[in-house]
Amino acid sequence: MSGRYALFRWPQAIANLPGFPAEHPQRWNLSPGAQVLFVHQQGDELRAASGRWGLTPAWLTDFAKAPAHARAETLAEQAMFREAFAQRRCLLPANGFYEWRGQANRKRPYWLSGEGLLYFAGLWEIYPAGGANYLSVAMVTREAAYLRRPLLLDQAASRVWLDAQASAEQLQALLAAAQPSLRERALATLINDPACEGPECLTPA
Repeated sequence: MSGRYALFRWPQAIANLPGFPAEHPQRWNLSPGAQVLFVHQQGDELRAASGRWGLTPAWLTDFAKAPAHARAETLAEQAMFREAFAQRRCLLPANGFYEWRGQANRKRPYWLSGEGLLYFAGLWEIYPAGGANYLSVAMVTREAAYLRRPLLLDQAASRVWLDAQASAEQLQALLAAAQPSLRERALATLINDPACEGPECLTPA
């Protein structure tokens, strides 16, 4: 499962989006529960926002059950994700993500990245409480061999994913589309510590 990723560098085009958080921090080790950057469509306008990684629909009463991941295979059926899938889709920009492979007690961390910024398919929600609205997101994942990885969207697919008028057939096609090849690099075990934060997270093995 893609439980951690990084966003420490982004293009000026994203920083220029309405809603981009002032002084947004560089992060090398994002994990569920963290505040993460996401991009969504509001009318004809592309906007940026920050939300908690762990989806909290307005009806959720137990935040311990807020899911960080949503399986692409069941988005349209599961009550937790069905409405957000239909109405509140977003992109999670990332420089790359971490993956652990091997035997249970001897797993090796790897860094996976692309030619440029990656865009993960995501869902977002609004949780009203105490007179304020709190935002949250879930990362859409799909099978990758014996693991699960984020659903990656290229520029054309991203436009469809964010389009409020996209048909169910178009969205289902994105969920099943071939995924791009990624660069892989074995890492030192520093990243095993969830509290590790900084460029040292990418120390090669």
